[in-house]
Amino acid sequence: MLDINAEILAITGASQILQTQHVQTLWSGYGEIKRYALAGRKHNSIIVKHIQLPDQSNHPRGWNTQLSRQRKLTSYQVERKWYQQYSTRTNEHCKVPECYHAAEKESELLLIMEDLDASGYPIRLNPEEVTIAHAKNCLGWLAHFHATYLGTAPDGLWPIGTYWHLDTRPDELERMENISLKNAAKGIDKRLNNTKYQTIVHGDAKLANFCFAEDGRVAAVDFQYVGKGCGMKDVAYFISSCFDEEDCEKYEKDLLEYYFNQLQLSLDNYTVYQQVKNEWSDLYRYAWADFYRFLDGWSPGHWKMNDYSKNITQRVIDELK
Repeated sequence: MLDINAEILAITGASQILQTQHVQTLWSGYGEIKRYALAGRKHNSIIVKHIQLPDQSNHPRGWNTQLSRQRKLTSYQVERKWYQQYSTRTNEHCKVPECYHAAEKESELLLIMEDLDASGYPIRLNPEEVTIAHAKNCLGWLAHFHATYLGTAPDGLWPIGTYWHLDTRPDELERMENISLKNAAKGIDKRLNNTKYQTIVHGDAKLANFCFAEDGRVAAVDFQYVGKGCGMKDVAYFISSCFDEEDCEKYEKDLLEYYFNQLQLSLDNYTVYQQVKNEWSDLYRYAWADFYRFLDGWSPGHWKMNDYSKNITQRVIDELK
């Protein structure tokens, strides 16, 4: 069993741990995230993500299969790989927490990381609080992130990023109620995966995984499903996490325009930018339909399965026919 306190003191050089604070329990009871207040160190606090693999998971929607368990185990290994070998390429435009140390022993995994609250990103927002300005700041983060990793091979990450990727969700596919969408699922997946320009996607870029500074800057956390993909997967999923159907339709053009403007700023080659934009612009609908496909099998009736989502998805289905 890992001696967490000893690991923290050894890695940080702190003289003692003053107190701990529970931040959140990990999905399906796989451990927890805590904040540790330290003495005698440059930073007064750190975040520790302690993964403990139970014999039986307790999935909130009842998906307690061996496949689900293996997917979750892989996700933590991917996150460790991400922090250790990829995250250092990010910059102030796509800020992520610095990972000070990763340790693994038997059924435990420990990530000791920068406390973003202490680094000036203490604000968390829910959909009722988010503004267009907030959303644009997050889309700017995604644009710079995607530009940074454009063409990067996902060695050690998910071969195809996002937690809802079709090949990792056969149980949900089997349960789908929308048969026309079920029949189109592979075509949607193929269209997204066969684009010339691929990047590394965050894979779970919802509003809850962004941390805000007072001046509007943002940082992102939770890289368990990071891997290769079309950037529109992150964009569509993020927008779906912020706005209801009316606002999604109202602000779609403005938000996508802002994302691509930021992508242009972060790509040195204008010709490459134009090619990426031309290819990805049409795939926003496919990315949305891809996530809608997952919801149809995972949680029929989910609030994101609204008329805006249905209309976009139906257009994609009709196009594939």
